[in-house]
Amino acid sequence: WEFNGSFYQPSAFLMMGIPGLEALHPWISIPFCALYLTALLGNCVILFIIRKTQSLHEPMYYFLSMLAVTDLGLALCTLPTTLGLFWFNVRRIGFDACLTQMYFIHILSFIESSVLLAMAFDRFIAISHPLRHPSILTKSTVLKIGLAIVLRGMVSLLPIPFLLKRLTYCGKTELSHSFCFHPDIMNLACADIKVNVFYGMIILLSTVGMDFIFIVLSYILIIRTVVSLTTKEECLKALNTCVSHICAVLVFFIPMIGLSMIHRFGKNVPPLVNTLVAYTYLIIPPALNPVIYSIKSTHIREALLRALRRKRG
Repeated sequence: WEFNGSFYQPSAFLMMGIPGLEALHPWISIPFCALYLTALLGNCVILFIIRKTQSLHEPMYYFLSMLAVTDLGLALCTLPTTLGLFWFNVRRIGFDACLTQMYFIHILSFIESSVLLAMAFDRFIAISHPLRHPSILTKSTVLKIGLAIVLRGMVSLLPIPFLLKRLTYCGKTELSHSFCFHPDIMNLACADIKVNVFYGMIILLSTVGMDFIFIVLSYILIIRTVVSLTTKEECLKALNTCVSHICAVLVFFIPMIGLSMIHRFGKNVPPLVNTLVAYTYLIIPPALNPVIYSIKSTHIREALLRALRRKRG
């Protein structure tokens, strides 16, 4: 502990695995390894296929590349501490290292939310204004959107580590997860955390909350456009281009909303439920997104099959 008058700050926090199942951590690590391997390999394959296939050099797949990079970052952020705990029972993480991990986890989550919004906007333009789509979403426009997404995440979350460092912490240093999460660290403080709670809520609502609302609005407009199409085949074809994106949105937002609600209002929720929702939120989307797009996107699937044939040949 570092002591400075009445100011207490722990030198490290202790991470928690799956409560009540500590003896089974080596076995539980097997599905986690499979998920991390799927996330790393799957997203790398998506990036490789898009880079090597000229026909995929268009806005929809540029945004998919951003999503794959973000998913890789999320997987790499939590992999060392999660597998370190499951394999070697390494529970200790330094205070500054914990804040750094927390910052990048939250930044990448916010970026993923914004990328999903950009993908919804791309689908709306492609379906509602197909002739204007190439002129609206040019390469330079997509690049500017990508930079704006990254800057918004970095700037909006920059105060969070400093707001946590100013707090005085009590004797309890045990986190709820095998990674660092802002509400989790904040609740270990024995100081007034109203500023942290207020700022965290405002940032969450003004970024992820607004992203989700605009995604829903985009799909309402898409459905209105699709309903106006003359034939059933055209309707199904238009909706089919959105299926993979809708799956990615649900896989990301449902666990994220659940975890936020548990941390803020679920005081009586069993620790096991809290832990499982947290792992679902941070590990499942990076592993499932490349699988979803590989199965549902005809262009990605065909490019992947062509690459495999060339390798065999």
